[in-house]
Amino acid sequence: MLSPRGPSRCAAMLPADGHDEAQAGRGRPPGEEQAGMSRDLITIPVPQSSIRGLTARGFSCALDRHYNRTSMISTVFNLHFRAAICGAVTLLCFATAPAKVAVSKIFGDHMVLQQEAPIRVWGTAEPGEQVIVGIPGGGNALVKADDQGKWKVELPAMKADGKSHTLSVQGAKEADKITLKDVLIGEVWICSGQSNMEWSVRQSMNPDREIAGAKHPQIRLFNVPGHVRNAEPLEDPRGQWQICSPQTISGFTAVGYSFGRELQKNLKVPIGLVGTNWGGTRIEPWTPPVGFKSVPNLKDYVENLDAIETAKKSGGNRPRPKGGAVEIYNGMVAPLVPLSVRGAIWYQGESNAGDGLRYEYLKEALVNGWRSVFENDKLSFYWVQLANFQGPNGNPAGGGWGPVREGQRRALRVPGTGMAVIIDIGDARDIHPRNKQDVGKRLALWALAKDYGREIVYSGPLYKGMKKEGDAIRISFDHVGSGLIIGRKEGLNPVMEVGGGQLGHFAIQGSDDQWHWASARIDGDTVVVWKEGVKDPKHVRFGYESNPATINLYNKEGLPASPFTTD
Repeated sequence: MLSPRGPSRCAAMLPADGHDEAQAGRGRPPGEEQAGMSRDLITIPVPQSSIRGLTARGFSCALDRHYNRTSMISTVFNLHFRAAICGAVTLLCFATAPAKVAVSKIFGDHMVLQQEAPIRVWGTAEPGEQVIVGIPGGGNALVKADDQGKWKVELPAMKADGKSHTLSVQGAKEADKITLKDVLIGEVWICSGQSNMEWSVRQSMNPDREIAGAKHPQIRLFNVPGHVRNAEPLEDPRGQWQICSPQTISGFTAVGYSFGRELQKNLKVPIGLVGTNWGGTRIEPWTPPVGFKSVPNLKDYVENLDAIETAKKSGGNRPRPKGGAVEIYNGMVAPLVPLSVRGAIWYQGESNAGDGLRYEYLKEALVNGWRSVFENDKLSFYWVQLANFQGPNGNPAGGGWGPVREGQRRALRVPGTGMAVIIDIGDARDIHPRNKQDVGKRLALWALAKDYGREIVYSGPLYKGMKKEGDAIRISFDHVGSGLIIGRKEGLNPVMEVGGGQLGHFAIQGSDDQWHWASARIDGDTVVVWKEGVKDPKHVRFGYESNPATINLYNKEGLPASPFTTD
């Protein structure tokens, strides 16, 4: 609300109408300044569709259109206050009104703090104001807000203890105190990606049973709402922490929930899940600049981002970010930084299918970038390889989603990463397969083994190497578990071994570079591939297309082999 001391300069957030500034992803236009605005006015960018609703609520509006871009028309209004203003917009006031102590909205009642890691807490106050942050039994820290009123502290790491804690933030005045209640210490994971990660529990397989059974008070949920792009990093997320229950789980990411449920069941500690997702998005917008700079193969992205920075400083026209780079990171990840977390799970790639093998480097940039901004070079990062989708193309050379899956597989060279293979649970007619339970479980296997020391088989067979043997090629694998089998997966049921079956979807390349469908057989922990009439073969491909319908190679633990190419 307005300060009783007089008018303040304010920023206003309008109700979303589907085309607001945050969703359109443009923010303040280049060169626009607040200096010189009359102090009895508010200047805010809003969509044209909101004009009528504003004037009906007591505003008089003077239009000054400042730019027009592809997905939006932004209009600046100088809004004169009338007595009826109070219910029209939510105002974030500053300048003349004294700033109260505030903490980032990622901190709240019912949250989970990462165990065995520095507890970073940050917020705002009056410039120079001293702020005390503490957790009873977990230490206190004193900090002075900087010239911009920002502060950040690190509290000592704590162990998960099953207790409900309070987190307090105390400003200089006794009344300036924030107390966050029911704070747990446990494991925190970010769940991110495009629509298949955004896909909710209510949209997935057996929704009624899943929702009714979601009685897990030790699982806490935070969902970054909406879809936000921004030219500059935002500093505070929207959303709030909730206790996992039938009343709160319905709209949460189904993959994230399945993943967290498996962790909580096995670890018996609180689990915090932070969902930040946007359907139909590429990987580049989720990647911070430092990520692109860490990968030499992405020099073109770095040059583009450098050109944007140069234009900012000179006041010139800014180039569009290549692939939308950085913009969603700014709006939907930067506000979470530098929260201490154990790791991230990621389901994305459909919108980058055309990038093929280059996805390997884009994934490397994302992982490196998030590790940098979250100040954790060991942050675990596990992703989902794209599921089978569309009809078989019948071409032994493959194509379609084959190359981008190979890029996902090759990105496993980045330390501290893992990949859940779901080539057996997709839907030929739907890019959003409903079985999200197995996706979350397969991701959880990686975390349980790599982060929590469980001695389990956590991956299906992954291509290791090839050896020519006359007119055949022998393929060796990592993660064969208890052995290789021909299997079949139906719905949520466990994989069943198929006795006497034939391995499907192997192809072999002859000395003339032509690809042929091939025969294949399991031989111990290897697979031997050949084709009658093909002499001196060069390479093998397995499941190398959008929907390799006959793929059926598993380990005995029921985890499918990843598609691959040896060339």
